[in-house]
Amino acid sequence: MMKIVTDCAADMPASELEELDITQAPLFIQFPEGEVNSADISADDFYNRLEAMRPAVPTTAQPSSGLFEELYRKLAETSKEIFSIHISSGLSGTLNSAQVGGEQAKDAANVHFWDTLTLSGGQRFQVLAAAFGQKAGWTMEKIQERMTAIRQNTEVIYTLETLEYLARGGRIGRVQALLGSVLKLKPVIHVSHEDGKYSTVSKARTIPAALESLTDYLVGVYKKTPLWVNVLHGRFQQGAEMLSEMVEERLNVAKLEVNRISPVLGVHTGPGIVGCAVVPMQLMEDLV
Repeated sequence: MMKIVTDCAADMPASELEELDITQAPLFIQFPEGEVNSADISADDFYNRLEAMRPAVPTTAQPSSGLFEELYRKLAETSKEIFSIHISSGLSGTLNSAQVGGEQAKDAANVHFWDTLTLSGGQRFQVLAAAFGQKAGWTMEKIQERMTAIRQNTEVIYTLETLEYLARGGRIGRVQALLGSVLKLKPVIHVSHEDGKYSTVSKARTIPAALESLTDYLVGVYKKTPLWVNVLHGRFQQGAEMLSEMVEERLNVAKLEVNRISPVLGVHTGPGIVGCAVVPMQLMEDLV
């Protein structure tokens, strides 16, 4: 059996990782008092610490190539074939680290790599397809074909109560133009299919207006297609409920989940992030 590896940016519940036997490479959060594996801190503990250290901000670190090498060697004791599926190379150097680690471990393991060109719930859909595809006895070629279709047809889109955390962490990138007097604006940001980087879809003055604009965008993309919608938030239950209602009302939702995003992503967004990952149900339903 091929072993599947991902990283904690996929926002997969621990129970799901265990059930599907998926190995998660750690991503680290560096607080002034020391480094924590993002998977070892609860979302609420994390946001409490994040708010307590304002205006300072923790930093994040991808796993080293050495950590990946070690991980692959350990997995290779049970299976030489490994499929390593990671956060967008447009947003993180994790995939690069994994590839170097795979090269270092190549005497022991045959590692295949996959750039999801996305993160969070969008990354999770691709990891699920790999895990379920393997369970169903699909060939690697067939699994990757399906993952390509999912990658091309998934939207990851969100809004933020404040741009303060993106600005402090230096992660604004293309969203830079929104800075200055407009820290009060709520941007609607999605992950671009072209290069797996963030780009701004629209801006609004309030969260309800931003969520309306986010939903409009999804209606434009998917029309009446039956969808699997994963609503995600940092610590913003109210925003998640509002968005769940809007998408259920205006999209053809076949399956709706609400999850929390990983603290390692929350470093750059703060607690007030809410958004969703959306995939056409037909790309998933024969698998799950």
